[in-house]
Amino acid sequence: MNNSDHPPPHFHARHGGFKASVSIETGRIIEGDLPQRTFRLVNEWWSLHRAELAANWARFEAHEQLLPIAPL
Repeated sequence: MNNSDHPPPHFHARHGGFKASVSIETGRIIEGDLPQRTFRLVNEWWSLHRAELAANWARFEAHEQLLPIAPL
């Protein structure tokens, strides 16, 4: 999540020269592109941390400090 983010709730994923915004609600790419293998890993991580991502988005909207989320 970036300081200049905007709805809908999402997070950013980057790998190599690729980057995408991924919906916290659905786990689908809403902007950008990722290689299929990378997307599968991002989606696995999303499925494990969906509640934490949603909580961080709420913190973001309240201008509170985000909490770290463990990598895959």
